Amino acid sequence: MHSLIIFTAKYLLFLCVAIVGAYWLFAPRATKVILGWQLIIGGIIAVLLSTLAGHLYYDTRPFVSEHIVPLIAHAPDNGFPSDHALLSSFLGFTMMSHSRRIGVLLLAVAVLIGAARVAAHIHQPIDIVGSFVIAAVSVLIVNAFTKWRRTRSSHFPDF
Repeated sequence: MHSLIIFTAKYLLFLCVAIVGAYWLFAPRATKVILGWQLIIGGIIAVLLSTLAGHLYYDTRPFVSEHIVPLIAHAPDNGFPSDHALLSSFLGFTMMSHSRRIGVLLLAVAVLIGAARVAAHIHQPIDIVGSFVIAAVSVLIVNAFTKWRRTRSSHFPDF
């Protein structure tokens, strides 16, 4: 069971990246432009919000506070928010506007990743929930900006 938790917590994230990469690769040019824009700008926003959140809230990792050995070696730093949960949920939320089926699949994988990181004793549930919230807010911001920008310029890609 520990092997499955470790694999899910460390490596399932790459499946999310591969799925989005494959979707982008086979998408029409217009979709590639839109998705690329959303991933880059939304990703930057997510990183900025994550950094801000990490400075505003400190959450001791479970293996430190409970004095146990984690399943995955990790530095005893701030656990909030979870980078793995942030990226996987960000990809899921972003894909929701392109393919609901893929978006839901990626969000389900993100939940599995988050649960595995909690089970591995390297994150608290609040770290995972915080990551999902930050990812959702990032996607909402980039989608709102994209919609606003479309109404202001004919040179901006039509979304």
